[in-house]
Amino acid sequence: MTDIISWLAVIVILIATTTLLIHKDWRISLGALAVLYLAMFWHITSHLPFAMGSAKLITGWMVIAILGMTRLNLSNSEEEKKSFYPQGQTFRLALMAIIALASFAAAPRIETAIPGLGVPVITSGLILIGGGIIQLGISTNLLRISLGLLTFIAGFEILYAAIESAILVAGLLAIINIGLSLLGSYLLIAGSPTQETQDEV
Repeated sequence: MTDIISWLAVIVILIATTTLLIHKDWRISLGALAVLYLAMFWHITSHLPFAMGSAKLITGWMVIAILGMTRLNLSNSEEEKKSFYPQGQTFRLALMAIIALASFAAAPRIETAIPGLGVPVITSGLILIGGGIIQLGISTNLLRISLGLLTFIAGFEILYAAIESAILVAGLLAIINIGLSLLGSYLLIAGSPTQETQDEV
């Protein structure tokens, strides 16, 4: 039963990461990130105590709240009138399919080299890392870059939680996540048209 739920978490992470990549609506993207953190919570609690997994989940949702409140107070730009990327959507889906296939193929070999991690955990971590790198590589939007960094770090956290259970490291990773969200919020505010107009005045 646990293995079934773990593989369901892998599928949820794959869908959420793909949604982050192809959807332009920031509300849907932050919702996908919230679901992603929930699936990540399941993987982490399979290796760490429930309290540490809950702390990571709460940290993730705090990050979403920071970015969401910041984006809510900014005006909608012209480039976000459409929800999807009609021109590059097929390309993004193809990239995500390649990442998914590579992750499913590499996970058993990594499990053989480093026993005890679990194939579902490795697969989810690789999908998140690959999805984050794609987001960073093809986007110039500040919110998209922040989401790409958070996705990449989420994949790293899943893999690292299966190897190391130190509370200090978990705390440092939580601080990094919150710090990235605060930095992303600051850059979003500083780069908004309203802020630029106020600076000119």
